[in-house]
Parts: sequence; structure tokens; C-alpha cells
Amino acid sequence: MAAWQPHAGAVRAPDNMRDWLTTEGSLTARLMAHSERFRVRRLHQNAATCLSDEARAIGLPRPGRVWEREVLLECDGVPRVFGHTVVPASCTASDWPLFSALGERSLGTTLFYDPLVRRGQLEYARIRAGHPLFARVRAALGGHDETLYYARRCVYRRHQGLLLVTEVFLPAVLDLQTAAPLQNTK
Repeated sequence: MAAWQPHAGAVRAPDNMRDWLTTEGSLTARLMAHSERFRVRRLHQNAATCLSDEARAIGLPRPGRVWEREVLLECDGVPRVFGHTVVPASCTASDWPLFSALGERSLGTTLFYDPLVRRGQLEYARIRAGHPLFARVRAALGGHDETLYYARRCVYRRHQGLLLVTEVFLPAVLDLQTAAPLQNTK
């Protein structure tokens, strides 16, 4: 399992990756600002059992039933971030009213613009072979030669409902650093 840390420095990510890991506000908004065509590609959304390192974060004593959603966030047709979200099955529709109807819309656009949503503290980890998310990322990308991914996760609260969002940053996100939109200097 991953060792989730409260500080980005603990995962020893390169500076350019650390910049992405510590993005303030909406990661979706930042990705959109760095691309001409942003897309959320939903991989699946269904009932599942949460991962063992997620249970405590969402208030479960052990891995249990959750609603799970996995997506790829793409900029200009290239996957940049793998998103994995879990919501305890005990949450009600009033806790997360739009979750089941997101389709290929970004969860971030919901979380950051709903005044009832409270964001918890970010945690950071290195995801290596052996962690279930590592295998899921590789499968989503059709196999990949990476041996390590950097990730962050955060618990969001709305009413009594908890929602855990994990974002696994793919190496291609670093290409966006040099492709930042030009600013008008006039």
C-alpha cells in the first residue's frame, strides 16, 4: 500500500511534478488553462469495495462498499491525470446530488463551486507496482513503462457525506509546463 504523507516534500517528487501536486484550487481549472481541448474520459462508475488504504480516510473501519468512479483527464487528446473517486455507499443522494449523473463532466467543477463542500487536507504518495491504483493506471493507458507515479488525495465533506478523490499524475502532465498559454503583455 502507499504511504500517504501530509506534506508534498515527503514523497521527494521532482520540482516540476511537485508544482502539479501542490496545485491550489481546482486541478481541472489548471488543466483547462493549459490546453485547447480538455476532456474527462470516464472509465467506469459503479459499486465496488474501497481499497484498504482508503477505508479509514472515508470513515470505514475496514474496506467496504462504495460508489467508485475512475476517469482520465485529457488535455489535447493526451491523458495527463488518472482520477479515482470513492463515496461510501452509506452516503445519500442529498450528500452528493450530482455524483451519479456526472457522466463525462468533471467532478472538480462540482466540488469547487458548491458552497456546502468542505475540502480536507491534501495527502501525497508515490504509487508503485503492487498498489491497486498502479495496475489500474497501467490498464487505462494500455500498458506503460513507468515504475512510479506521484499522487495526491483529499477528502471532501458535504452535509454528512464523505468523498475521497485521488489524482494520479501521469508523466505527460509535465509537458504542460512548457506549453502554458501565452499571456497578453499589452
